Amino acid sequence: MAEYRKLGKTSSQRKALLRSQVTMLLLNGRITTTEARAKEVKKIAEKLIALAVKEKDNFEEVTVKAKVPQKDKDGKRVKEVKDGKKFTVFDEVEKTIKKDLPSRLHARRQMLKVFYDVKEVPKENAGRKRNTRKVDLCAKMFDEVAPKYVNRKGGFTRIVKVGPRKGDAAMMVILELV
Repeated sequence: MAEYRKLGKTSSQRKALLRSQVTMLLLNGRITTTEARAKEVKKIAEKLIALAVKEKDNFEEVTVKAKVPQKDKDGKRVKEVKDGKKFTVFDEVEKTIKKDLPSRLHARRQMLKVFYDVKEVPKENAGRKRNTRKVDLCAKMFDEVAPKYVNRKGGFTRIVKVGPRKGDAAMMVILELV
């Protein structure tokens, strides 16, 4: 018996399809897809969630000094002129950051091999490039998803059958996080 389903695609197409579906599942919490694809996506997603749960608290908090640009009332950077050139004025601020320990860093890199980069576009300026921001899915996994599943041994996802697709009668399912 085969270890995985080929889904009628070449290996590169299959990997891209599964990566995108896993990314969307963990970003949105649910996706609608065919039954065969859902079973393959479920395998990958369960492994990533288990990894996040295992490494959830494996970090140390460190205080660092950072330079932050001063801003005026309009939110623009404050500039000062020295020798005919404009320079931005900076303030030094102490910040507390989470520093990953080696095993959590490894887990983060394992996740990054699967996740695609996701940009979030605000609803009011849809189609505008200005206010888009990159979503850190690894941080979401460690901070939001993993704490929900700390007391579960497995079974982080659920497949619910919807019915056959109209065009080719392929069984459609909803794959969602429990």
